[in-house]
Amino acid sequence: MTVTVTWDEASARRLERQFLDRPAGVGTPVADVVGAMLGAHAQVLSAAEVSVGVRASGVTRADVRTALWDERSLVKTFGPRGTVHLLPAAELPLWCGALSAIPTGPSPFPPDVRVTEEQAERIVAAIGDALDGVCLTVEELGEEVVAGTGPWAGDLVMPAFQDLWPRWRQVMHRAGQSGALCFGPNRGRKVTYTRPRGVDPVPGAGSGQAGQGALRELVRRYLRAYGPATPQYFAKWLAAPVGWAVALFGELARAGEVEEVSFEGAAAWVAAGDTGFPGGRVRGVRLLPYFDAYAIAAQPRESLFPGKAYRRALAGGQAGNYPVLLVEGVVAGVWHQRRRGRRATVTVETVGRRLTARQERELGEQVERVGEVLEATAELVVGEVTVGPHA
Repeated sequence: MTVTVTWDEASARRLERQFLDRPAGVGTPVADVVGAMLGAHAQVLSAAEVSVGVRASGVTRADVRTALWDERSLVKTFGPRGTVHLLPAAELPLWCGALSAIPTGPSPFPPDVRVTEEQAERIVAAIGDALDGVCLTVEELGEEVVAGTGPWAGDLVMPAFQDLWPRWRQVMHRAGQSGALCFGPNRGRKVTYTRPRGVDPVPGAGSGQAGQGALRELVRRYLRAYGPATPQYFAKWLAAPVGWAVALFGELARAGEVEEVSFEGAAAWVAAGDTGFPGGRVRGVRLLPYFDAYAIAAQPRESLFPGKAYRRALAGGQAGNYPVLLVEGVVAGVWHQRRRGRRATVTVETVGRRLTARQERELGEQVERVGEVLEATAELVVGEVTVGPHA
């Protein structure tokens, strides 16, 4: 008999497994929290710090930075969707194996700009050799890549931010996903890169047995964190081809590694045997920053962003562009914080509902917690958020 799952049940389990129902206890390793999220988006490091901090009691941005730069239990690199993430260092071989097994789509660049597959693999190998045991700025790394491949890699042909970047930079994300590159500590205001410890770079996106095994494990972890889900949701989360994801889920179903359930009247999948769900919805208020893992991965979007929230808190249907207010597991507003020295003003705009007195108290507590994470004193202002996405 097919298990039936409601949105409230799925939402409650996801929030529980994300430490958004109840924060992880004091002393829980930061890397364990990031692992449960399947990575913290870190294009803006302060957003990643808030993502982790609201999920772990007592954790501040200093604790996240200590885990990243001192303890090295976290690594900052290119993760899902080719975007910058914090990932647990101990899980990096799994991530590199899985991400390198995902087929690459067509290049977005014109023929005279793009690199061939053979050139891409040469660039990745040159990056890994150049960064072994050192930290280099992008300019220094570029010199090493050109020396290790040829002048063609340094041709200024790649449009970027009203400038032209050298050809080799279009595969930097592949170098990160293959284990040849990660971020190092800043040198002054300059970003540096290094080669992560304990990972042998995967030369290219392949179909080797190790890579396929890592990919299957990543699917299982994704379903445990964000299931029930469909192949289409999984493909969107990874920015991978939908047809490939459908075929992959079919293989896993035939192998008995995933199990079909009825989710809000439609077929979806969970990891095999993982069919237990809590009853009822999660109560409470939460503040999630830009590109929080939960807001991006939890599907369907129409249920997570109901009614007016879909128009207000998404940008063209894409999640993550605005920090969001969660009320009882669904998006009910957006927010923005402005830092001035040791003080932060957090403006919260509700959408489509009025908060109860209890929820207003909880919102105040959440604002206070965001301030603690950022090591600032936070003040709540309820009103319109006038800044646009990515502000």
